[in-house]
Amino acid sequence: MAPDPTEDSDLDRTLTAVGPRLRALRRQREVTLADLSRSTGISVSTLSRLESGDRRPNLELLLPLARAHGVTLDELVGAPPTGDPRIHLRPLTRHGMTMVPLTRRAGGIQAYKLVIPAGSNRREPDPKTHEGYEWLYVLNGRLRVLLGERDLTLTPGEAAEFDTRVPHWFGGADAQPVEFLSLFGSQGERAHLRARPKSGRAEGSSA
Repeated sequence: MAPDPTEDSDLDRTLTAVGPRLRALRRQREVTLADLSRSTGISVSTLSRLESGDRRPNLELLLPLARAHGVTLDELVGAPPTGDPRIHLRPLTRHGMTMVPLTRRAGGIQAYKLVIPAGSNRREPDPKTHEGYEWLYVLNGRLRVLLGERDLTLTPGEAAEFDTRVPHWFGGADAQPVEFLSLFGSQGERAHLRARPKSGRAEGSSA
């Protein structure tokens, strides 16, 4: 199937607008590039290129920048308000969740934004298993994660990673909607986090 030029154009416009928004946020907070580099671990030259539009932003760069500026990823990229899945990238609906692909290449680690609607906690958990490795980061709401015998609740700013061969299931921990990011490697690739879980169990951490 040929790529949709309208979708590509919308994505390019969204990413192009990130640079000026990053510069405006930094100046509003009266933070220098050197200060921001120290708090995010991103080099001054990369930060400068992001703000000028010479460097294309990606999830690995945007997550620490959103955290440093105290905004959500949606606010950073100028997406619609929280809870509204109608964004430029084409959403999919699976297992009652809205999934928005954030990566456009085949193979390797795939990134998604997921929106679980209000009231999903009424669904009966149905844990699944499959090959791969997954990393989760909660943006808004409270995410319930069943992993083997463990029943976890993740809140905004918390992350977890686990081997998907362990039976797992996601859902809202209460009646409110939930938004979170997922990085998934079908061949078992792991996200580059400092804390690595041992085989067969998950670890949650505050981002």
